[in-house]
Amino acid sequence: MTTLIAYLQARLKTVVTICLALLAVIAATSLLIDTHHAHTWAEQHVPFFWSLFGFVAAALIIGAARWFGGSGIQAPTDVYDRTLLPCEEEE
Repeated sequence: MTTLIAYLQARLKTVVTICLALLAVIAATSLLIDTHHAHTWAEQHVPFFWSLFGFVAAALIIGAARWFGGSGIQAPTDVYDRTLLPCEEEE
């Protein structure tokens, strides 16, 4: 698995190009879908509605998780490098 990650990291520009091409293909195929029987106005009139909806939802979830983690629930990054305080030392 680490060799695959190293392989992809060495060819990052190619990976990004392939991902953007795949995204363009998905967006183009979503234009071919018949929206005559759409459930909502947005589905029928907003192009790429579900792609945009999914992106915004993921961005909101990530933002909420970062805020929630930064509010005190997340451990400090140096948690394993810290020395014990005098009150935390084992006897």
